[in-house]
Formats: sequence, C-alpha cells, structure tokens
Amino acid sequence: VQLQASGGGLVQAGGSSRLSCAVSGSIFSVNVMGWYRQAPGKQRELVAIISSDSTINYGDSVKDRFTISRDNAKNTVYLQMDSLKVEDSAVYHCHVDVVDNMGSVKYWGRGTQVTVSS
Repeated sequence: VQLQASGGGLVQAGGSSRLSCAVSGSIFSVNVMGWYRQAPGKQRELVAIISSDSTINYGDSVKDRFTISRDNAKNTVYLQMDSLKVEDSAVYHCHVDVVDNMGSVKYWGRGTQVTVSS
C-alpha cells in the first residue's frame, strides 16, 4: 500500500492551499482517511478525518477553516485549507485505515510541508 501526498508548500497568511493523498496498492476497502500535522517541538495533532460513511471530525484549531473530503472512486482524500494562519505551519501527514490482505491496517504518508508566512 502506498500513500502519495501532494500539495502544500509556502503560502501567505490568509491564503488557501489544498492537499491531496491518494492510496494505491492491493486493498479491499478504505475506511478512515485523514490528516494529522506536526510542528517543530510539538506533538502530532489531529487536523481532520473522514470515515467511509462521510462522518467527519476536525481538530479544534482548524474548524470552520479547513474542509476535508474524499473521492472513494479514486481512493483519495483532500484537505482544503482556507484562512491559513502562521500557526498552521507544520508537516501534514496523510493517514488511512484500510482493509488489505493483512486485515485492517493503518498507514501513514511521508508528510508534506505547509509553511504559512506572515
């Protein structure tokens, strides 16, 4: 199973950016998909997750600014980030919970850097 993330980079405060993460490989189904982030010196924190029935949970710090969505046909999860703040700067990690030939397994993507400048 491979997770291919794209997007991120440098953006000005108040701007927008979009992340995507595509899951590929021998999988039977994709259950929960989502994003976590980790800033230097801080613990990894939840950004947003979306389940297969489209139930969504957001971290408190991104509510009303970020929007998570998924395309089940493409096994891809998206994170639309609006009204970005300097404190949103972090490495964003894609996380998925899939069913493959080993059963239910969680995978992490390598991470993509998002830097918000003031």
